[in-house]
This record gives sequence, structure tokens and C-alpha cells, in this order.
Amino acid sequence: MSDLFADAVETLAKAKKTVALTGAGISVESGIPPFRGKGGLWEKLDPMKYAHIDAFLEDPETVWNVLIKEMKMVLDKARPNTAHVGLADLERMGILQTVITQNVDGLHQRAGNSDVIEFHGSFAWQRCQTCDWTIETSRVDLSEIPPRCRCGGILRPDCIFFGEMIPHDALLRSQQISAACDVMLVVGTSATVQPAASMPFIARDNGAVVIEINPEPTSLTRRISNLPLLGAAGTILPRLVKAMRRHQNA
Repeated sequence: MSDLFADAVETLAKAKKTVALTGAGISVESGIPPFRGKGGLWEKLDPMKYAHIDAFLEDPETVWNVLIKEMKMVLDKARPNTAHVGLADLERMGILQTVITQNVDGLHQRAGNSDVIEFHGSFAWQRCQTCDWTIETSRVDLSEIPPRCRCGGILRPDCIFFGEMIPHDALLRSQQISAACDVMLVVGTSATVQPAASMPFIARDNGAVVIEINPEPTSLTRRISNLPLLGAAGTILPRLVKAMRRHQNA
């Protein structure tokens, strides 16, 4: 671990363009449960019944009561953790340029990252189905379910449901940035869900070094990760920031 960590510090110090790909694992330490895997939301709820766009259009009241209201309550309490802050620190230090995230919690922006590509949109905002007016989720009044816009239209999360397409601009820009970086930090994701799963491979195929930060080995660890740092992101990223500061001040 110590050799891999030292190599990661040296690699980041030499990098001209670093990008991060993040997943649910980085937000678990903020109290946000993952959607997939053990203990995930989809173990309790059928995503096709409550998270598909057809389900929302057919019965928005039920989807709001069963899924969206609970997510809002969780995210209203969530705060960026030390891993989010670590990535923001790396940006402020001029090391990290862009975060590509599969998460919809908006915690990267709240931590201070300025260039965040949200693959699946953002649950931090709600959008009117009728007029596209937006409002921060934290400000939505739940006295009426489903909540409505000033125009009378129904509010929906500004993220994609099952059955909807990933925003083309987000996908295209992610592919371009992944191909152009010389280091990719993969944090809190096993990168098994497409199309996000292809980003580390695009980076590696174009000569980038892949630094993986996950609590346990993943398929990436075995296949393409050059420097797997196994452990909690909330522990490893602050250590990386501290080491990079020492390196910059040496």
C-alpha cells in the first residue's frame, strides 16, 4: 500500500490533466445509501415500479410518496464528507480539472468542485414537467404530493429515470475528457454500469494512469487499474491531499 500510495502521489504530481470518476461509494460516508448492491435501495424497492419514467408519468403521486420524498429527506440531511472535500481540494490545488459522477446528490458542487459532469442529472434540483422551471429540492414544499410548479405542472427530479436517455452532452464530454486525461481517479465505483463503466477504459486506452480508490477489489482492480488504493475514500483522499501539499511545498 505504501509503495502504491507513493507512486500515486508522484503520478499526480507529474500529471497535466487529471479527471475523477465517482460513484455511490463516495457518498455512502455522507449517509446516502447506494441504489445497487447489498443494502441498496433496489433491494427494498422495485426500480421498474417506482423509478421508471412510465411509472412516474402514470402515477406521480405514488412515486413521490414511495421514492422521491424519502430521497429528498435523505439528501436534505446529507453533507459533503472528507472524500468530496478532498476532490475539491485537489481542484483548488490545480491538480484535478473535472469530476465525472454517476451520483445525483450534488455533493461535489457543495464541496467546491466547479466542473462536474452529472451522468444521471441531479436530484438536488426539481424541474416542472410542463414549463421546465427549476427549484432546489431542499426548497420544495411537501404539503401537497406531488408538489407543483407555479404554473400548475408537476415537479420531477432533474435526474434521469429508468427508461430515459443519458444526456448526450454529458456523455460526449465525458468521453472526450476521459480520452484527453493522463490520470483518472476512480473513486467509490466498481464501474460496471454502462456507459460510465467505459470511461476508465477510454482513459487507459489513450495512455492515462488509472488510480482506483475503493474499499475492496473490483473488476477494474484486476483488469486495468495501475494503482489500486484499497480503503475508504474518506480516509485515502485526505491523505492524498496532504501528501500533494507537501510535494508542492518541497
